[in-house]
Amino acid sequence: MYKEKDFDIIVVGAGHAGCEAATACAKMGLSTALFTIYLDTIAQLSCNPAIGGLAKGHLVREIDALGGIMAKVTDMSGIQFRMLNRSKGPAVWSLRAQADRILYNVHMRKLLEATENLAIKQAMVEEIVVENGRVKGVITSLGVFYGAKAVIVTPGTFLNGLIHIGLDSFEAGRAGEFPSKRLSESLKKLGLKIGRLKTGTPPRIDAKTIDFSKTEEQWGDFPPPAFSYSTEEITNPQVPCYITYTNERTHEIILNNLDRSPLYSGKIKGIGPRYCPSIEDKVVKFREKPRHQIFLEPEGLSRKEYYANGIPTSLPYDVQIAFVRTIPGLEEAEIMRPGYAIEYDFVYPTQINHTLEVKGIEGLYLAGQINGTSGYEEAAAQGLMAGINAALKIKGKAPLILGRDEAYIGVLIDDLVTKGTQEPYRMFTSRAEFRLLLRHDNADLRLREYGYRIGLVDEETYEKFLKKKQALEKEIKRLKTTIIKPSEQLNKALTEVGTTPIEEAISLDKILKRPEVTYEFIKKFAPSQENLTKEIEELVEIHIKYEGYIAKQLEQVERMKQFEEKVIPADFDFNLPGLSKEVIQKLNEVRPRTIGQAMRIPGVTPAAISILMVAVQKGAGSKK
Repeated sequence: MYKEKDFDIIVVGAGHAGCEAATACAKMGLSTALFTIYLDTIAQLSCNPAIGGLAKGHLVREIDALGGIMAKVTDMSGIQFRMLNRSKGPAVWSLRAQADRILYNVHMRKLLEATENLAIKQAMVEEIVVENGRVKGVITSLGVFYGAKAVIVTPGTFLNGLIHIGLDSFEAGRAGEFPSKRLSESLKKLGLKIGRLKTGTPPRIDAKTIDFSKTEEQWGDFPPPAFSYSTEEITNPQVPCYITYTNERTHEIILNNLDRSPLYSGKIKGIGPRYCPSIEDKVVKFREKPRHQIFLEPEGLSRKEYYANGIPTSLPYDVQIAFVRTIPGLEEAEIMRPGYAIEYDFVYPTQINHTLEVKGIEGLYLAGQINGTSGYEEAAAQGLMAGINAALKIKGKAPLILGRDEAYIGVLIDDLVTKGTQEPYRMFTSRAEFRLLLRHDNADLRLREYGYRIGLVDEETYEKFLKKKQALEKEIKRLKTTIIKPSEQLNKALTEVGTTPIEEAISLDKILKRPEVTYEFIKKFAPSQENLTKEIEELVEIHIKYEGYIAKQLEQVERMKQFEEKVIPADFDFNLPGLSKEVIQKLNEVRPRTIGQAMRIPGVTPAAISILMVAVQKGAGSKK
């Protein structure tokens, strides 16, 4: 075995988790190596070339607020931006961007290559070296050893990857790329419990063979809103997507060929994503529906290839051609790449801590799909937090663990390590108890301070943030303290927007609280003397309108904190009298840090929590 070099931190895998982890570690001043099987597929948008969406957009904003890179690269490569759910409350607004697949890869690689302290290497890591419960480094397929104080494993779908198209299958991490087999075996030897998951992708269609006149054109927002707080303007040309639908003939072809489906023949053993099912699943489980929506989304500005979002499939190639050509606009479609399903190994995430470090193996961190998640954004968020915490540990500093009331990232990680998952985990706004606090618009107000403190947010960016925060607070105070008197002009305007006139002097914030009144309305009668940005004006309006609801959620947070602050000793013995074997087993598996976390473990009853609280307070469960 040949030893080339030692690093502080090694990151295995250069997908979205790996890129965030590696740049975070390097920017925090640690010598970092990023290993990838293929240099040319760094940060590959393997499935849909899109970033964000419901709740996922929140994650991207939070990554940016902490000093991560996904938002910046998306802004540099985005070709359509849309704020989703604008017709609903701000808690569920979420930005989504269609990205140019090639540009995303190019900009990410440029950013990585320009990062100091970061070495990028093409090599297949096959073994994690651990001695006496502590990581020592990795060994590649060429027998080269690299030493490290911490290793972050982010292999995506490459762990024992197996692709299915019809009843044919072949080993691959992605179509055309080798899987990582020995790394999975190495993790098993370290004692980790490993399961099997499945995901899929739809066929890609040649644009020249699509009749767009039979589809519905869908444009993004103009001007396009940016993901990153640092982006001043989106400069790429913006393009539309197109909507079409399956029909009864499509469904008939699919149903008639289920015997050739690896999903329904029993060939696929892995559990697929419940919220992004294959078209076979949708047709079988929702037989009453006459059609299913399809979004035809461009792969990029320089490509004539469209991603058929809505029909992921693992049916045989000839069946894919047959059912695709029943869809309006796709009657003459040529498939450039067939859809397929892929099975891969993952590690049951209750085996990791909130820092994403593996329990019992010091210095080994896992992030991304290896922890059972699905999606670029979930992966990137984990990669960033794993990188931050690995770097903090090496520096001898306290970890950064975000609470469920602070970030969707906190909800994501807490769900994984506390509840575990048996299927690909996807983030939704409904998973967050305090989603009115965790809005898309206020991610920097929640998290920028953390990013600055750990060294991922530079001084200039932080100063800009402080000025924005000061302007926001000043304008809210002005609205609360400025009194406006009734006038014929004001009351006429109030009536015109559908609300009642005022009969006595009233503060501006009370007028703005009315559903019919906007900040633009307030500006007409009592404009600020400051030159406020549209972003600050929107923040002001949301804060004023939802102030009462926000206050209630903050009260709930305070009530929750009494349980989160009741720490369970690390060596606590959960074999307590009165607890069932099932509850003891669950508590020992998760080993919750606090009573609050214990309350979120599925199957741990309120009665069990009462027994646990009494034991913790008395110190009854501490091992001597």
